[in-house]
Amino acid sequence: MTSAAAAATALKPLDVDAVVIGTAAGDDGPVALGGVAELDAALGGRLARVLADVGATGRAGEVVRFATLGAIQAGSVVAVGVGPLPAGGGPVEHEALRRAAGAATRALAGTARVATTLALAGGAATPEATRAVAEGSLLGAYSFDAFRTTSAKGRPAPVEQVVVLVDEADLATAADAVEHAVVVADAVRLVRDLVNTPPGHLPPARLAEIAEQEGGAVGLLVEVLDEKELADGGYGGLLGVGQGSVNPPRLVRLEWPGTAAADGEAGEPALALVGKGITFDSGGLSLKPPASMEWMKTDMAGAAAVLATMVAAARLRLPARVVGWLACAENMPSGTAIRPSDVLTLRGGTRVEVLNTDAEGRLVLGDALVRAMEESPAMIVDVATLTGAQIVALGQRTAGLLGRDAAVDAVATAAKATGEAVWPMPMPPELRKVLDSTVADLANVPTNGSRDGGMIVAGHFLAAFVPDGVAWAHLDIAGPSWNGGEPYGHTPKAGTGVITRTLIQLAEDRASA
Repeated sequence: MTSAAAAATALKPLDVDAVVIGTAAGDDGPVALGGVAELDAALGGRLARVLADVGATGRAGEVVRFATLGAIQAGSVVAVGVGPLPAGGGPVEHEALRRAAGAATRALAGTARVATTLALAGGAATPEATRAVAEGSLLGAYSFDAFRTTSAKGRPAPVEQVVVLVDEADLATAADAVEHAVVVADAVRLVRDLVNTPPGHLPPARLAEIAEQEGGAVGLLVEVLDEKELADGGYGGLLGVGQGSVNPPRLVRLEWPGTAAADGEAGEPALALVGKGITFDSGGLSLKPPASMEWMKTDMAGAAAVLATMVAAARLRLPARVVGWLACAENMPSGTAIRPSDVLTLRGGTRVEVLNTDAEGRLVLGDALVRAMEESPAMIVDVATLTGAQIVALGQRTAGLLGRDAAVDAVATAAKATGEAVWPMPMPPELRKVLDSTVADLANVPTNGSRDGGMIVAGHFLAAFVPDGVAWAHLDIAGPSWNGGEPYGHTPKAGTGVITRTLIQLAEDRASA
């Protein structure tokens, strides 16, 4: 696994294999960003000419490499673009640094030790810039090889170590920033690993077991409800979705009591996080087309993000109490599966007519939301790969954000701080009426067959399980949780680990408040 550290040292004698520098797209060609004066001097003042000669433009994500020919100890320099030169000489956006750092370490696979001046791109290495560069570097070095055998031979190994270069005066704060980045990157790696794991290796019970292992290792309080306990507790959504599978459902509760708990100040949870954990989604009897099933191992990405956030909360030793819930089931067709038009009684007594068994995520989330609300959290946020409508509305890289103002604002603020793309959506009240059932309290999809506003209608369904006045937000990550195309920035192909950084930031913000 790639490690990271901060250092304040001269570049020329630094014992690394490659040096990463930043470039921006200026009006007259590429502009080398801060921290490169020593390199320029070592090259005899020819850095700008060398960049032009190797075809650098500074556009975002561009990676060019040239040999140093002994000018410095490192054998090569990698120039990575951050995009247009900031207007007025302002600092480079942190997400631009994060993506550039990720693109560089991805390109440097097979290289052992790398140093980067990217944190100095805006002049001084602020803690935020240092953290962004360290995060991006670590995330860009991700590789999932758990199931490779002979095909792994010949594949370049990820970078072993990244050294983030800063000024001597900034070293102490930079070291703290890198330490924080390691915790965040480890959390995202955990999500990516879980999402990438084949569903046959990750049934609900195994996901719950991993939650116990990961949570126990960092001091989380962990409780797992099996199918008998779910039946005793009236969790009809989880049991209904899971009854078509030979792998029974699980509900996992994770608690970080907060460092204030030692002083008797734990109180009600400052934040509850609820994640959809459908370990494989065939659609049930409302069977998905084969092509739509190929990436449905990602349908537990919400639960994975909640698990990873809880682990990070413990490692960061947040002062406030945070509780996470993983609603885990496998949605399969069989003779025991729920049928379209069946009625399920969810936790708390709400009866739901199931018109489409492929709208199963909202059923398990309904159970988990009700259970989470029994502890009266100050804020509750659920995250799920919930609807194809999210992809239609916002594409593959932007998560949908719905809910009530206070929670929506808090999530949007956290997302902006971490550079993750979310877009707040309205919840027009007239769309709620289509969920009125003629035989039960609620239908799980529109009774008129309409597909209009599918992401929003799903949000209305979930809102029915969170009392009015409670700060609640819902994140639909159906598209962004999986990258079926080529890697970009710090994002790999396949599982992305999306929204984990936002949830960690949200937990930190709530703890500070």
